Amino acid sequence: MTTQPPLDSPFHRLRDLRTRLLRLHKALLDSERIVYERNHGRIKSKGEFFQLVIGDGWFSWLRVYSQFIVQIDEALSDKETMTLDQATALLSEANTLLSANETGSLQEQRYCQAIQRDPAIAYMHAELSNFLNGKK
Repeated sequence: MTTQPPLDSPFHRLRDLRTRLLRLHKALLDSERIVYERNHGRIKSKGEFFQLVIGDGWFSWLRVYSQFIVQIDEALSDKETMTLDQATALLSEANTLLSANETGSLQEQRYCQAIQRDPAIAYMHAELSNFLNGKK
């Protein structure tokens, strides 16, 4: 007879993943802001930056991260009805989200560029990849 892992284990992993993704998302935003400002001039305020993040095509590739974090939040808030399969699917989907490919989709290309230009992002990417693959 095999024993199932504790039902809340994937929920703990999702919470941990969410925290890690928030850190990565902030680092990506900060990194993209620097590149944007090099090309377009200084962003004068947090409000202007926020407007650019939600409306300018330069930052559009980052929206998938925001949306995925919201998806995790919604899943965790409905823990009572979330199945083990659904939690596992979200963890698996994170692997797809963290794909970096120089010739892939716009999101994969821009993520790859961020990893290559910013050692902190490269480190976070490696940590997240290890986490998702069950390594410490």
